Amino acid sequence: MDVRAVASLGPFARVGFVIPKFKHSGVDRNRLKRRLRELVRVELLPTLKPSDVVLRVTPAAYTRDFESLQFEMRQLVRSLANLVLPSVTPPAIGRTGTSSGDTPPPTVA
Repeated sequence: MDVRAVASLGPFARVGFVIPKFKHSGVDRNRLKRRLRELVRVELLPTLKPSDVVLRVTPAAYTRDFESLQFEMRQLVRSLANLVLPSVTPPAIGRTGTSSGDTPPPTVA
């Protein structure tokens, strides 16, 4: 699996999946999604800081059993725990782009 993570402005973590078909049936794809959702719920979310994570599945994931997916997820958890995400500053709300001391832009009546 390929993982991308960035810091989140929200107070919780969000995880998304990219699961291409790779010439597999919808049944196979849904089974893989269910397995990954459960692994994220049990292994990843309890340890994850507020961040946005995207997991991209490789074709080999379709042939793996639950235990091997769990092993790979645990490796991802360890690598994400060591990852230092850059802090994200929220955008200023209600500001018009003027700095203090500048006159506000004229209003049109």
